[in-house]
Amino acid sequence: MKQDIAALLASEDGFEALDTAARTRLDLMVGSVEEVVGVEHLIDALHNGTSHSGDGVLRCYVGFEPSGKAHIGWKVLALQLRRMLDAKANVMIFLADWHAWVNDKFNGDMESIKTTGVYMQETFRALLSHPPEGKGPGELQFKWASELMESSDYWARVLRCSKGATLAMVRKTFTIMGRDEASSDHDLSKFYYPAMQAADIFEMDIDIAIGGMDQRKAHMFMRDVATKYGWQKATCLHTSIISSLKASGSRMESFDHKMSKSDPVGALLLHDTPKQLRKKMKGAYISPEDPNSPVYELAEHIVFPENGVIHVTPNPKYGEPSTWTSLDEFRNAIMDGTLHPFDAKMGVADGLAKGLEGLAAHFEAHPETLDRVTALTNG
Repeated sequence: MKQDIAALLASEDGFEALDTAARTRLDLMVGSVEEVVGVEHLIDALHNGTSHSGDGVLRCYVGFEPSGKAHIGWKVLALQLRRMLDAKANVMIFLADWHAWVNDKFNGDMESIKTTGVYMQETFRALLSHPPEGKGPGELQFKWASELMESSDYWARVLRCSKGATLAMVRKTFTIMGRDEASSDHDLSKFYYPAMQAADIFEMDIDIAIGGMDQRKAHMFMRDVATKYGWQKATCLHTSIISSLKASGSRMESFDHKMSKSDPVGALLLHDTPKQLRKKMKGAYISPEDPNSPVYELAEHIVFPENGVIHVTPNPKYGEPSTWTSLDEFRNAIMDGTLHPFDAKMGVADGLAKGLEGLAAHFEAHPETLDRVTALTNG
């Protein structure tokens, strides 16, 4: 259930002292997420013009394992990162190459992991409309985990994060790797993964850690470690995870970990053409009797935030075109029979396609990296 962000903010000490500009920035950063943990740091930083790095630049971070082609979950996160840029935060996309190696991506072939990381850079530049790059406010930067790991201080931090964490505690965080708790007893490196992820945040003086709800356990582990050592705690923002097209509540994918290849029609790729999106959406679960559907999730978390509207254009034999600007009205029209479910699905598919036009144009003009990843993933 989505957290009541407005009520949370109103209850926080210091919120009333924020001026209009600071409140606008805060709303951009947290107003659309599923959950905020530790918002008091953001409120204090905005009020006092401070940050964990000491230079007043709020730094947000999201970590990705380079592991395959981009799926629709990346779009949810890209929209949140665009809000962070608009709020004059510095946005870091952390290319977790060694984390992907630990997690057996591409069978541990680091060259393939690096190639996919370069593809991720190109993808996010296009999704974010090529923002200015650098370490300043409102700028985008990329950092490889392998750069951070060159420091002995980093590995000292990893050991400190590991100290006192029991194997049972770490097993409970394995879902951050897309694994169950019993999957990795044969591989010690995987038990260091949560400590590495926490150390990443501390070493880079991150103010805001962003991830899907699937990353919550990792972020809570990080905050527990910070409490233990008296280290600075990053605010954590958690975004929604889109369900599989076949049923609501059955997760399509996390942001880091690729969807099941055994069910390719249950997930949408960012490189799907408008025709492919429509074809996949034909099979999406939606019922006039059920208020929950992945179609509604796509509308709520992607199409409405990006386009502000859903245009439905049915076959003229079956109805007139219509325009929808509210999720509740859109859903109610389907449930009361005003809008046919098929036409609604096609409207959402077309809205998704519109938001992917810039990405498609980029890779049409510069296909080399995508071609290499296509070869690595066999499709």
